[in-house]
Amino acid sequence: MNPEQNTLSATPRIVVAIDGPSGSGKSTTAKGVARRYGLAYLDTGAMYRAVACAFLQAGIETTDIPRIIEVTRAAEIEISTDPDLERVVVNGIEVTQQIREPETSAKVSAVSTVPECRENLVQRQRDLIDGAPRGIVAEGRDITTVVAPDADVRILLTADPEVRVARRKIDVGDKATHADVVDQVLRRDRDDSKLVEFHKAADGVYTIDTTAMSIPVNIQAVCDVVAQVTGVKA
Repeated sequence: MNPEQNTLSATPRIVVAIDGPSGSGKSTTAKGVARRYGLAYLDTGAMYRAVACAFLQAGIETTDIPRIIEVTRAAEIEISTDPDLERVVVNGIEVTQQIREPETSAKVSAVSTVPECRENLVQRQRDLIDGAPRGIVAEGRDITTVVAPDADVRILLTADPEVRVARRKIDVGDKATHADVVDQVLRRDRDDSKLVEFHKAADGVYTIDTTAMSIPVNIQAVCDVVAQVTGVKA
């Protein structure tokens, strides 16, 4: 068994919702928390990226909103909820690596900013959350307020923009220039903030500023909140 995992067979089902902008540490932190509590993990952003891959494969322009909505609704998306297995399949094609490519990142807003697309994917995300028997850690930009507002624990991770850009640059390596990364991170903030408020914590949402924190510290901070709220320690 993974040493980070804690088998909690007698504990109640727990749903943890984590919001935050790109580069705030959501994904790595959420995976770590899921491992320590023995929960499933959902990267909701990967679903938007999967749809972006689908319309890129179909040669659809980002301005063709009706076709993007059509592709979103028709897309067959398979996404792993195992924190130790990243796998995303759309319409029978594995896109696990492709969803992280700069070309895909540059097109995600074409999906995430369309209300009809968000509505469709939000319902799919809720279905995955409801279908996790022991519980789940779900992360994204609207999890605490839209997707799972009734989650047992709701947390907003934040970080200074400069730090978030630096973290994203490490993730993409030499696949994108610094200017491209700045554009991707800050433009997505602007685009998504038109529909979702993910920079300010809603009532009942705990805020953790990760600017000066390492990933292990991030994970422990979230686990401390989960323990405080639920009484279940990792």
